Amino acid sequence: MKKFSFKMPVVVAMTSLLLFTTACSSSSSSGTGTTSDGKKEVTVSFRSSGSEDTLTKFFKSGLVDEFEKQNPDIKINIAPVLASEGDYTSKMVLQMKSPDTAPDVIAEDTSIIKSDAAAGYLEPLDTQVQGWSDWKEHIIDNLKAGVTGEDGKVYGVPATSDTRGIWYNKELFQQAGLEVPFKPASWAEVLEAARTIKQKLPGVTPLNMIVGKANGEGVTMQTLEMLLYGTADTLYNDTSKKWVVNSPGLLDSFKFIDQVFNTDKTGPTMQVALNGQAGSIAFQQQFPQGKLAMAVDGSWAGSTWAENGAAPIANVEEKIGFAPFPTQNGEEPGATTMSGGWAWSVPAQSQNKEAAWKFIEFLMNKENATARVVAEGSLSPRNDSTEVEGYTDRPYTKEAQELLNVAHFRPANDQYAAVSAQLQSIVESIASGKLTPEEGVTQLKDNVSRSLGADSIEEK
Repeated sequence: MKKFSFKMPVVVAMTSLLLFTTACSSSSSSGTGTTSDGKKEVTVSFRSSGSEDTLTKFFKSGLVDEFEKQNPDIKINIAPVLASEGDYTSKMVLQMKSPDTAPDVIAEDTSIIKSDAAAGYLEPLDTQVQGWSDWKEHIIDNLKAGVTGEDGKVYGVPATSDTRGIWYNKELFQQAGLEVPFKPASWAEVLEAARTIKQKLPGVTPLNMIVGKANGEGVTMQTLEMLLYGTADTLYNDTSKKWVVNSPGLLDSFKFIDQVFNTDKTGPTMQVALNGQAGSIAFQQQFPQGKLAMAVDGSWAGSTWAENGAAPIANVEEKIGFAPFPTQNGEEPGATTMSGGWAWSVPAQSQNKEAAWKFIEFLMNKENATARVVAEGSLSPRNDSTEVEGYTDRPYTKEAQELLNVAHFRPANDQYAAVSAQLQSIVESIASGKLTPEEGVTQLKDNVSRSLGADSIEEK
């Protein structure tokens, strides 16, 4: 079996996880942004999942020591925030309101950068990125949209990313007489492959898609938006600043879901589909057991089958493939994906903006940026990470990385959560046969208009 292993640069060798207290404790004079010995103190905040958090370990691996050695006038204060994603966002907003509490470098989910920037919480970084050659030459252009505010200014540097596509069982495809590698050119070819699996391999679920609202944002991002952004339409009109609640692309996306679950009946049973652990069932049980042929899901899901994963599969790349999800009718660029991830930003109330940017540059150089995403199992926003030993050695990384060039992002608007919740409920109702696709469009229009106001929507 090919191991999910990698070699790290000396600067950030993850084998040297010696905890050091000097970088994790603050000796600053309150509210001054300087330490007692006159150094500029840069406080770095990010969401932590606990003591085993990989990003905390990454900082403590010698990275901060190396930066401070190169910059003896700067002290780095690592300040992880143990919280859920929602609680983290709320806490950071409160901290960013005052220069006495604002960190100097903050991890921002790319889905909220636009709203935080519009609220005045973040510092524009246009001057900094223009003077940083890596921004133009090595940060993937498509990802810059995720850190650009509605005013056109840059408010962050992408640090991690991900993509979504079609995971498929090569052995089942070959048994059904389908071509491997699987390279669908349109939605119709995905549906046809699912129907062939159903006909040739009874007892195998042809196509898993996340449709149960218990799975939250997975319904919107892994399913609905993967379809919608492969059409000519979008969920939000950036020009008019309105939600597009009725469009040919939206209706066709609903029709695709309806065909999978109700017409062709090639989706999972409702017992599985509506389960809040539908993704885990698919990747930890059905794929390893040879009971699932295809699943539309994220690039991170393959780590489930690693040697140290939840459900290891020997020689996994010989058995499981990862294919791009096609545009509706093969329109350029031929494939589509949704991408998320985290970015590094500087709060507007930071007292050490220049030093903060210097640390971000250090974090995002070729070696350090790549080492972080390898440690976390995510994708790099740098186009030259593929040159770093260990990066593309990870199964499926090359395929997932290439999809970043066709990536779309969720609407970065503070109303998105409300619209997404409506979509999750409607998608579940369509998949379970309670709503027709046409009724789904009507319900979305009515509900969004009611909750956000009639002036917030438009139709095509």
